[in-house]
Amino acid sequence: MHMGTSAALAPIKSTQASGCRLVVREQRGLSEILEFVTAGIEIGQQVVAMAGPSCLKDLALGLGQSGLRPEALIRSGRLIFLTAPDCLTQLKLPTDPLQRGSLRLNGSVLRWVSDWSWAYGNRLEPSVMLHYQRRVHDFVRPLTPLSICTAHCDKTGRSSLLALVADHRRASRSAQHPQ
Repeated sequence: MHMGTSAALAPIKSTQASGCRLVVREQRGLSEILEFVTAGIEIGQQVVAMAGPSCLKDLALGLGQSGLRPEALIRSGRLIFLTAPDCLTQLKLPTDPLQRGSLRLNGSVLRWVSDWSWAYGNRLEPSVMLHYQRRVHDFVRPLTPLSICTAHCDKTGRSSLLALVADHRRASRSAQHPQ
């Protein structure tokens, strides 16, 4: 897991082996997400992006600007957008949690992007955030080793950033070692 920030805050690295990378963005841009999503689409992988509505809109716009056709990718099932927080309740349902899209579990490798900016922007209680992150990591871990969590935290202080890293570490660990 890695956390990328501006030069003002040194990157924090964890020695814990985890398939999920954490990227904290101080700028509004989605360059890390776009790079991750585009790389998967270009090699034929299915990509699931879970984020708030504005982030999903920006992601679709960015994909379009890079020459991809997000509407066609969504129709074909190669790209699945899940709008947070509404989609979170579906992740624990015993039926197909992604009825809106066609999650291909027996197809090519899946890539998963979780953008948590909507949650940090709404100042959710830390215990609620950790619960959401655990739910997502528990769901995603058996599906793919290729996942990334991001958050836009331009006004977050160093202690909040460290808490974000710790929450992500705990959520990732719970998926590997349920308590």
